[in-house]
Amino acid sequence: MTSPLKTIKDKALDALQTAANLNALDAVRVQFLGKSGEVTGLLKQVGSLPPEERKSFGEQVNVLRDELTQQIAAKQKILEQEALNEKLASETIDISLPPAPRAYGTIHPITQTIDDITAIFAAMGFTVATGPDIEDDFHNFTALNFPLEHPARSMHDTFFLEPDAPNEAPKLLRTHTSTVQVRTMNEQKPPIKIIVPGRVYRSDWDATHVPMFHQVEGLIIDEIGKITMGHLRGCLDDFVRAVFNVPNLTTRFRPHYFPFTEPSAELDIAYARRDGKVVIGEKGGFMEILGCGMVHPNVLKACGINPEKYQGFAFGMGVERIAMLKYGLPDLRDMFDSDLRWLKHYGFSLLDQPNRATGN
Repeated sequence: MTSPLKTIKDKALDALQTAANLNALDAVRVQFLGKSGEVTGLLKQVGSLPPEERKSFGEQVNVLRDELTQQIAAKQKILEQEALNEKLASETIDISLPPAPRAYGTIHPITQTIDDITAIFAAMGFTVATGPDIEDDFHNFTALNFPLEHPARSMHDTFFLEPDAPNEAPKLLRTHTSTVQVRTMNEQKPPIKIIVPGRVYRSDWDATHVPMFHQVEGLIIDEIGKITMGHLRGCLDDFVRAVFNVPNLTTRFRPHYFPFTEPSAELDIAYARRDGKVVIGEKGGFMEILGCGMVHPNVLKACGINPEKYQGFAFGMGVERIAMLKYGLPDLRDMFDSDLRWLKHYGFSLLDQPNRATGN
């Protein structure tokens, strides 16, 4: 007569063989190894057997239980792999197909504006330079001729970091990309012709200021006589007319003060308000757009360049300000809210070319 152990074993193996998915396999496990399962029921019978039969029968049931457990685990691995293969096959994407309309991401206006600015200056022969966001006092202030008592050095304007050691000066988050100008002049001999796009950090927050924003700065250094204030004016006039797509844009220089340039100026562009909007190029008034000047001799000395032999000019602008004016963005803070609705409205197609016409 067939023993109950062999009957249950054959029944369980048949059930395992026919289990076609993970749910069916789990049903087999519950049927034979669950709390009310058939193999578990055999173990419950051990106590009712004569003492001389208990040990042998219990061992046989445990062997059966272990064997079925291993068989179920092996089957589970096979079914899991089959399920994964089926899922991968069903989720295959043909990347050669065009995307559905607006089903893809858009270029952020800040990124687009940086590309706009870079494309214009690249056409003028500038190269792009980059540097670290975390800087030291020398590169951020001292080499740029900032006096020790200058307010920009205070905690109210600058994000200082904890010192690496008790007696070390604290590092800081750079407050301008001029730090890369310093690094470039320290590492590269003139002539130098670079622009420096990147993030900068200042402790400020309102409709026109945020604690992290973007700048693009430019620097040209060459022998005295080859670079003058006139070259600076012509370079910036060409730039603003190109970036705002207004060929006859009226500009003006106003005297200003920056520690790192002498003489220094701010560049203003003509604009007017029409129907509540700013229209670049129309007569009505002037607005400041960027700062500039001839590189201060003290900055050249700090960077190991002889001011008796070389001179140059530098300029800097806020990317967000250019973006707001060029693309009609009403509030600077919206650029950093991570609102997909805003980005879909103001973002750019992946196929848009840098410095596209704005219609201003």
